[in-house]
Amino acid sequence: MRQSLSRRSIMPGACAAAVAAAVPAVADTRPALHVLKDPNCGCCSAWVKIVQAGGFEVTVEESMGTALARYKFDNGIPQEMGSCPTGRIAGYMIEGHVPPADIRRLLQDRPEAIGLGVPGMPCGSPGMGPETEREAYEVFLIRRDGSTEAFSSYGAA
Repeated sequence: MRQSLSRRSIMPGACAAAVAAAVPAVADTRPALHVLKDPNCGCCSAWVKIVQAGGFEVTVEESMGTALARYKFDNGIPQEMGSCPTGRIAGYMIEGHVPPADIRRLLQDRPEAIGLGVPGMPCGSPGMGPETEREAYEVFLIRRDGSTEAFSSYGAA
């Protein structure tokens, strides 16, 4: 008995092949975040782990002191937004313990801005201790002219 190929017999296999070919591409679409941080900073390392768990592909570069301060200044981070760590993703800067959800929203909304910042190191922000002990803090959008505005707010726990 001779089998002939028809569109009906080929389509399921073709669809399966197309889906299989797309899976590696989907797996590689995790946004890439490059982070500069002090090598001795445990809270920065904790933030990196949280951001990785939040779906980002993170690379880390150790930096400290004036080199790290110069990097922030050269990339438009206002002094009053200063914190640690500092990251770059898709042309935006991320300063401090910014939650992964806010980074995703930044990438989705694509505002005209330098990036996001959480000044200081508020207790309960990602990497800064338990969220159950969180103090109220804001994530700021840093505009290209150096001005800032609230991007999101987190109430005290």
